[in-house]
Amino acid sequence: MAFTMRLRADRMWKSGWCLFLLAFLQVGGVFSANACGTEQSQAATFPLQVQGGERYLSDAAGQPFFLQGDAAWSLIAQLSREDAELYLRDRKARGFNTILVSLIEHRFADKAPANIFGDKPFLVDGDYGTPNEAYFRHADWVLQRACELGLVVLLAPSYAGHDGEEEGWYQEMVANGPEKLRNYGRFVGKRYARFDNILWVQNGDYNPPDKDLIRAIAAGIHETDPDALQTAHNAPETAALEYWPGEPWLNVDNVYTYGTVETAALERYENGGDLPFFLMESAYEDEHEADEQRVRMQAYQAVLSGASGQIFGNNPMWHFDGPGLYPAPTDWKQALDSPGARSMSLLAELVSSVKWWLLAPDTDGRFLVGGKGGDKARVAAAAAKDGSFGLVYLPTSKDVVLDLGRLSGPSIAARWLDPTTGQSVAVQGSPFLPATYSFRPARRNQGGFTDWVLVLTSQQASGQSQ
Repeated sequence: MAFTMRLRADRMWKSGWCLFLLAFLQVGGVFSANACGTEQSQAATFPLQVQGGERYLSDAAGQPFFLQGDAAWSLIAQLSREDAELYLRDRKARGFNTILVSLIEHRFADKAPANIFGDKPFLVDGDYGTPNEAYFRHADWVLQRACELGLVVLLAPSYAGHDGEEEGWYQEMVANGPEKLRNYGRFVGKRYARFDNILWVQNGDYNPPDKDLIRAIAAGIHETDPDALQTAHNAPETAALEYWPGEPWLNVDNVYTYGTVETAALERYENGGDLPFFLMESAYEDEHEADEQRVRMQAYQAVLSGASGQIFGNNPMWHFDGPGLYPAPTDWKQALDSPGARSMSLLAELVSSVKWWLLAPDTDGRFLVGGKGGDKARVAAAAAKDGSFGLVYLPTSKDVVLDLGRLSGPSIAARWLDPTTGQSVAVQGSPFLPATYSFRPARRNQGGFTDWVLVLTSQQASGQSQ
């Protein structure tokens, strides 16, 4: 049975801009429209859904949806409409199709908990029973624009906060209690049921001792929008399903780790049942000493270890120059074009060029038979279930040994892809017979780093790729 984010065509947005887009469509424009009047080109059709037995999300047309995300936690609270428009259009242009956002912000905005206009989310501070229409009207606008641009929004209705302290809303949630919180869940669930691009993110950076507070909001949303997709953002090293097993509202799993992403992702792939999962969070660029190579490694390890997508983060992008946790090397507008962001665009290009949903991670070591590496530089390898292609990410330029007999042959073309530029070059000796070979890339890529992607493609007898 499929869980879907509800399509509410009877409440479509009917502004002049939308009518202009519809006129554009009638004269042969390249865009297509969905329930939000979407400006997207060659994008997914919402709502997304979870199909039983599949480990990835699908769009409304049944096409696999790779979740390519950007952390934008403070977007609603911190930015003006003009800046929000700039951010959303930039991320769309760079190949991102998902953003991670707090509906209400507790600390990480200049005027928190108020938005940039001075509107607080509640008329009475911290009282979930007194939502402020002015605040949520601005949130409506941001979510509308995201939907029009074809972006999925991972929306946190009440971020609990690290250790349940002042970064988030957990203490206020305790003071309000489950009944008020359930009513708040009903309020946001009903208000945003018309948007078919929302995946709700419950909790937030915490494993709360009182689960009923989180359940209350999730239940309120589920009650008013039973087809909504929901997941949970727990404390680091705790996957969503680990802390919330059997919850009727949770239908998408995720991984959150500062350790080796491949290890955490493979654990979910092997032990997470049949729910799709994605990398919710790991080290952000320019935090935890993470550079572009580390965020690339995290992303590629997730993708090649069974995840159906991943969220990239950058400091100061996630808080948009508001209060953060670490010093930022630049402002958020300059960070739009950070090296990490460019790397994510190239990852999106690679993923879109292959049938990524066929990938199965090399859990038994029968594809990558040598050169796995240690925890801090773990090689990740995956092969298509039909043997048509394989991908290997090497954090360092060392030898790896691969059994190409795991691919379908009769010969296999191999090329080195530079993850900093997207340029590729054929491996010397390619194509190869389906046997065991050792591969080593050049010492450094054009960005001056040591990581590479090995792309392997099965060839038909005519020499054409399958």
